[in-house]
Amino acid sequence: MPFRFVHTADLHLDSPLRSLALKNADLAELVRGATRTALSRIVDLCLSENVDALLIAGDLYDGSQTSMNTALYLASELRRLEAASIRVFVIRGNHDSQSSIKKELTLPSNVHLFSGRVKPIAAKTLGNGREVYIHGVGFDNHHAPDSLLPSFSAGVADAINIGMLHTSLAGSAGHDPYAPCSISDLIGHGFDYWALGHVHLRQVHSEKPLIVMPGMPQGRDINEAGAKSVTMVTIADDGAFAHEERVIGQAMFQRVEVDLTGVEDWRQMTDRVRESLSVLRAAADTDHLILRMTVSGSTPLAWKLRRDADFLLAEICNVAAGFDGCWIEKVDIECRSPGTDTALAGPDPVEELAALIRSDVLLSHAFRQEAAAVLNELLLQMPREVRDRLAGDEAAAIDLLQSAASGGSDDVLAYLHGSDAEAAR
Repeated sequence: MPFRFVHTADLHLDSPLRSLALKNADLAELVRGATRTALSRIVDLCLSENVDALLIAGDLYDGSQTSMNTALYLASELRRLEAASIRVFVIRGNHDSQSSIKKELTLPSNVHLFSGRVKPIAAKTLGNGREVYIHGVGFDNHHAPDSLLPSFSAGVADAINIGMLHTSLAGSAGHDPYAPCSISDLIGHGFDYWALGHVHLRQVHSEKPLIVMPGMPQGRDINEAGAKSVTMVTIADDGAFAHEERVIGQAMFQRVEVDLTGVEDWRQMTDRVRESLSVLRAAADTDHLILRMTVSGSTPLAWKLRRDADFLLAEICNVAAGFDGCWIEKVDIECRSPGTDTALAGPDPVEELAALIRSDVLLSHAFRQEAAAVLNELLLQMPREVRDRLAGDEAAAIDLLQSAASGGSDDVLAYLHGSDAEAAR
């Protein structure tokens, strides 16, 4: 009999909203509950496929704010697997180590939680008599600057050996370094499969041995865009591995750019947006598609789009509502007036002011110093992980300043342009 299991990680159950752009109450509620839906769908998949085990490679929880209610929901879902005699193997991740309730909840009898240096657990005997063993090392602390590979025992001789590890590997953008190790280190350890966790983007790092980072099963904001999934693995009686991606996420974040070049009035703009959304929604195999839209291109509407950005958002949200499960998280405006290489143009006085701002003010040392001081003050009021996302290093901070200054000046000029145009009527 083959051994079949589902490999997942980084569920971050009941993670708080990570995007200030989710101002729509219904959308915010959808995203808030999506991690629970992902867990339920994973359990449903295990039951429908009649697998032998579920492997969870860390970060079931989302840190210190985890409530007992979250833990009770987890336990209720795991009991569904217990009733079907499906085993669950779990290691803690860095976020789990911060949870105040991780030691208080009694998990169902089918769950094995690894921690520290422990002996391998026999999971199944294949049809040819060869055994499958699972090894795991979980996080006891929030920080793990050194590799955890030395904590693993050697593989069981003449058996299939599966290792579970929460690791940043050699490093990944947007993820703190945890239990770092290299792919060559994992290959050299001699296991047949590595069930990894921590990095939220799915990647198969090696086929033999099979090394899989499954990614997270549900994105939480636009920086976790794209379809989210788990990995289904089958070990045949002869020891051969087969694996496939199974999409789980209820809601998918995605970026889209709509080119408004040549659009001359508001109706044409909404028609073009509707055309783009129609194509996207038809192609997206997900219950809910959450979009961050950028409108770009050369159009006489450039100044009006910026001046009436709130109305533009409402209008595009209204268009999106015509497609089942389609949502607009945010609209960014990068349009320019025809015949210019800047975002805005207008009557001569506004053009002259725009040229002055862009050629002198934004480039001046005094302005940059003052803007940097304001940015630093704002960053100090934000959580550390938000600061790292916005300005992880000096170059990122400079880029953020330039983007904010350019966009802010365009917004101001849009209002001036609009006021001037209306006064001329």
